[in-house]
Amino acid sequence: MAVLSKRANEPTEQRREAEQSFVRAVEELLADGASYAELSVEQISRRAGRTRTAFYFYFRDKRELLMRATEDASVDLYRAADQWFSGTSGPDEMAEALAGVFEIYREHAALLSAVVEASTYDDQVRELWRSVIQRFVDATVRRLLDEGASTGAEAARAKAFALVWMTERACYQQLAQGRPLSDDSLIAALVEIWQRGVYPGA
Repeated sequence: MAVLSKRANEPTEQRREAEQSFVRAVEELLADGASYAELSVEQISRRAGRTRTAFYFYFRDKRELLMRATEDASVDLYRAADQWFSGTSGPDEMAEALAGVFEIYREHAALLSAVVEASTYDDQVRELWRSVIQRFVDATVRRLLDEGASTGAEAARAKAFALVWMTERACYQQLAQGRPLSDDSLIAALVEIWQRGVYPGA
């Protein structure tokens, strides 16, 4: 309770910067090749330039930090996708949005790889990751219905589910598991599949 009280009284900007220093640290360590499962709080704190005590002031454990970093990355991903979700011009906006999502995924590839892997054995991380993806599914459903690209809500949900999870898996395999294709060819394939699914007559 004392820690919560101190945290509540800390200036917001100071708290945000401290938390972000740990988020940056874990992303940097993962990008350097560290395994999330083997990373210690000591390593993360040292890279952040802070103490273990400071770490536990802001985060309960390593999992909470991973989840916070994932939430931050998901905001960037959604912002890129929202160019099409909230747009009006159709196929061109879709292509730009997909390219933007791919680029953001590239920037956070090591973190998102760790999240996907942790989701296979950690229920809380799995629930978070599914909720992140579901937000994209829900937004895609809305756009499909707006575009008249499905015959009803159930068909739209099924199509959105397939398109979004296909994209997540493709980005994961390409950017976190070794680039079996050129980035440009994969983006082109994703754009073609999405456009045929949403704008078959375009």
